[in-house]
Amino acid sequence: MQLNIEQIMEILPHRPPFLLVDKITDCEPGVKATGIKCVTMNEPFFVGHFPGKPIMPGVLILEALAQTGAVAALSLPENKGKLAIFGGVKNSRFKQPVLPGDVLELSCELVEQHGPIGFGKAVAKVDGKIAARCELTFVIQ
Repeated sequence: MQLNIEQIMEILPHRPPFLLVDKITDCEPGVKATGIKCVTMNEPFFVGHFPGKPIMPGVLILEALAQTGAVAALSLPENKGKLAIFGGVKNSRFKQPVLPGDVLELSCELVEQHGPIGFGKAVAKVDGKIAARCELTFVIQ
């Protein structure tokens, strides 16, 4: 299933400027989601990161990946209206900078869940090349 921004905001509580997923291109509830973030020079974080050399902060790339995974987790009927909260990040690696004009391709596969605690593997790409990857831990509340 695909989701536009309005449908994403029905699932996630995040709002601009902290909503970091523009579109979900594919979602299998409880299993995985893929989406995109169109990175523009208008992003508020580029004012200070870095003046004259704008680079999307790595922590925000991880947040965009977590939001993508949260769409998959919270799309399950039993999780409607709940929150997916960060529990941890492991093995994060940043391979190339994300710049204004890039389309950040986001994917997160939910690989394991024990009660409210779950784990995902996430990858962010630009033009098919890995920009970042990580393993996420989340808690559904």
